Amino acid sequence: MPVEYNLSREDWSLHRKGYLDQQRHQEKVREAIKKNLPHIIAEESIIMGRGKKVVRVPIRSLEEYHFRFNYNQGQHAGQGSGGTRKGTVIGHEAAGGTGKGPGAGDEPGVDYYEAEVTLEEVQEMLFRDLELPNLQEKKKPVMVSPAYEFRDVRRKGLMGNLDKKRTLLENLKRNAMKGKLAIGGITPEDLRFKTWEEKTRYETSAVVLAMMDTSGSMGTYEKYIARTFFFWMVRFLRSRYQQVDLVFIAHHTQAREVTEEEFFAKGESGGTRCSSAYRLALEIIDRRYPPADYNIYPFHFTDGDNLPSDNEACLEAVQELLPRVNLLGYGEIVNPYYRTSTLMNVFKRIKDDRLVTVAVKDKSEVYQALRQFFAGPKGGEAGGTRI
Repeated sequence: MPVEYNLSREDWSLHRKGYLDQQRHQEKVREAIKKNLPHIIAEESIIMGRGKKVVRVPIRSLEEYHFRFNYNQGQHAGQGSGGTRKGTVIGHEAAGGTGKGPGAGDEPGVDYYEAEVTLEEVQEMLFRDLELPNLQEKKKPVMVSPAYEFRDVRRKGLMGNLDKKRTLLENLKRNAMKGKLAIGGITPEDLRFKTWEEKTRYETSAVVLAMMDTSGSMGTYEKYIARTFFFWMVRFLRSRYQQVDLVFIAHHTQAREVTEEEFFAKGESGGTRCSSAYRLALEIIDRRYPPADYNIYPFHFTDGDNLPSDNEACLEAVQELLPRVNLLGYGEIVNPYYRTSTLMNVFKRIKDDRLVTVAVKDKSEVYQALRQFFAGPKGGEAGGTRI
């Protein structure tokens, strides 16, 4: 008895619609993350996540997905009374309740989407255009793990390195010489194997000195800004470079070298002498990192509330540092209600491209500080000397 087959005329693309909708939604999430990157990198869930690979961050430009009526399909008609000119304001959007202002708000709030993102996704977007600036070749390049490149084809080799395409071509040519235009009867003489060459790579070395003010004037807000910057700086360096040493310096009236764990967990106390951090940086560079062998990058974050009598000492120490470094970054956490400090004004007297100063007034401006300190050539294009 013959077997009957029923061919379905169903549109199988409908079965993939859920998957396609999910992919489209994820793409919208990525676009929203990229748009809100300055705010996302300063989220407490990331900075205080203690190494979590997946975190939840609010994305206020992306609504929760829901069914919505298409208003474009309705009938629309409207006519003005005339007399308007270009630029005339014809109406204002109704303001939603934000809960700000005196008293409790009585207007509804604005819903926003909270998405789960991985640190790798955020890093990929954040570090795309960043690099250590002014990198130079040094006298003592360091040999890193060798790279293997397949550059040759041979008749003998490991079966795991069999080049199938070239093997088939050799078999086809051999059969064609015998008048048989087909592939088949592969013999050992047809086999071709890819072979590699070991290529030694040398990379120049660098050291980054992270210096943070831990005096009593550095409150919770100021410490959070500084730690946010150094959190992303450390991840950037370790994800992009192999031959980079990190030195952590914490200071109040005195400076000392600390471990990474102590650096990010240290409390605040005492007065402020910023020159102590620069003097210690000079000692460490002269003792362990000769400028002839290392690219050197000190970065200092403080609230600028320095002892006035110490400002000139800071100026002298920075002027001694500059000939030794590729770039020196000074970040000042500015209270929104005050102007920049006298220390910032002292540093502005230095006319040297290797000194880069940044004033951070809001946690979202950490993003711009990273881009300003680690800007690649031609305004952030990737490239330059590998390390």
